[in-house]
This record gives sequence, structure tokens and C-alpha cells, in this order.
Amino acid sequence: MTDMAQPQMPPLWVVKTRAPFFVADIVPVVLGTALAWARTGAFNLWYFLLTLVGAVALNAGTNMTNDYFDHKWGSDEVNTEFASPFTGGSRLIQMGLVKPEEMLWQGIGFFVLGGLIGLFLAFTRSWAILWLGIIGVFCGYFYTAPPIRLARTGLGELAVGLCFGPLMVLGAYAVQTQQLAWEPVMAAIPVGLLVTLILWINEFQDMRADAAVGKNHLVVRLGRRRAAMAYGIMLALTYLSILVGVLLNMITPFALIGLLTVPLAVRAYRIARVHYDHPRELTPANALTIRIHLLTGLLLGAGYGLQGLLG
Repeated sequence: MTDMAQPQMPPLWVVKTRAPFFVADIVPVVLGTALAWARTGAFNLWYFLLTLVGAVALNAGTNMTNDYFDHKWGSDEVNTEFASPFTGGSRLIQMGLVKPEEMLWQGIGFFVLGGLIGLFLAFTRSWAILWLGIIGVFCGYFYTAPPIRLARTGLGELAVGLCFGPLMVLGAYAVQTQQLAWEPVMAAIPVGLLVTLILWINEFQDMRADAAVGKNHLVVRLGRRRAAMAYGIMLALTYLSILVGVLLNMITPFALIGLLTVPLAVRAYRIARVHYDHPRELTPANALTIRIHLLTGLLLGAGYGLQGLLG
């Protein structure tokens, strides 16, 4: 008789950094780079890869320091509704697999790595990247770190959407072109809204634990039912921003291929509307939101690729 295969835990660093969420870095960097090539013909593979590594490092630092400060805050310890891999942090501290101080200092190490890459890009490409990076590091670290703790102010979702949308797309564009422009900001609006919605829908399962420790993000403030309605409104605004951008000639008309993910958005909203108060049944909406963000962002990037090819 042979033993049944046991499910294997992913490598510790994958769980520590919450690597599956690095799609939040890939999408805006690809979009900003594609837009730069379409509009100016500029593309440097080395700078693209360096930008991507820097963005991933800052994201990893954010995830790991947030795990530490959520532990100190107590929200992960009291989270009894953890029902999916999308919520509740990595849980490594709670399972005793990683010491809290180790998580903190390794997270800070990732911030240092991302900061050094940002300084190099600022020195060699554009000093605007320095200021964009400072905003990103500030928002990432102080999302849960005292004394600011953006997550309890109702500004956390806005900070996430800003950093992983307009700021990152504009930064990737500036790395390639050595200049700033408004089009990357406009093209990044749907990406920023969708990455906000990843955080938003993940907060549903964590809501009661977060409220218990004073982590009063917008889902806590609105309550799950109204937050589910807001989720649907923001999904609609995502696609409306694409339509308006094209109609006003602010982004490429090929961006309309981003509308191909509308059916996925409808499915996600239907799940959220029905199961907003049932954490386990809501899990497919968590996964769908990540999928919508990834596919829509890559389709927008592909739209700019078509723009560059067809002139």
C-alpha cells in the first residue's frame, strides 16, 4: 500500500512575500513600458527588467512589514473568518514558522533593495522617479505601520490604487522615455481601480477581525452590504474610464479591448452581491478580481502594443 501524496506547502519565500500578488507590479510596469514604446518608440529591456525587480522588491517589503505590523496590531491573531489564500496575511507568524522580527527586518531589506534600484533609475533616467518612489515607499510601509497606519484612516484603499496604478505606470513610462506625460496617468486609471478592488474584496473576510482592533478601512466603515454595492460601482467605473478615455482621445482606441473582461466582472459582482456576508462562498470573487485586474491590464498593454505596430 502506498501513502497518499500530501499537499506541499509553497517555498517559504513565496509565502512570506505573498508572491502571487506580484501581478500588481507586472501589470502597471508592462502597461507603462508598452505605452512608452507606442508613443515614442523607446524601449530598453535592461531598464524594463530593473524597473520590474524594483517594483516587486517594494511590494515584497510592503507585504512583509504589513504582516509584522498586523501581528503587532492583533488583527491577524483575532481573525477567525480566514477562509481563503487571499486574506488574513501570510499567517506565517501566527503558525510560528517565522519570527516577527525576522519578517520585519527582511521586509525592510526589500525596501532597501527597491530603494537602491529606484535611486539608480532616478540618477540614470529621470529624477521624477525618485519622488514617485518616495511616495510608494511611504504608502507601503505606513499602510499598517504606526503612527500613521493608513489602513485605519479610510485612505488605505486610495493609497494602494494610486501607487499600483498611476504612479507605477507613470514611473515605468518615465524610465523608458525620461519624461512625464498625462497619458500614462489616464491609461492607469482602470488598473488603479482594479488593484483597489483586489484589496477591497479581500477586506470582506477580514472585516470583523479588523474592526475589533480598530483597523477601520472603508469596508469596515461601510459594512459588507454597502461595500458590495460599492464594489459593483467601482467595477463599472473601471470600464467607464476606458470608454471615456478613448472618446476624449486621451488613451489609444485599442484600449477598448480591455472591455473583453466585462463578463468576468459581471460574474464577480454577482458573487459579491449574494455572498458578501459569507466569507467562504465569497472566495471565487477574490480570485476573479485578481484575474480581472491581470487580464484587463495586460489587454490595455496589448492595445498599446497594437498602437505601436499600426501607428
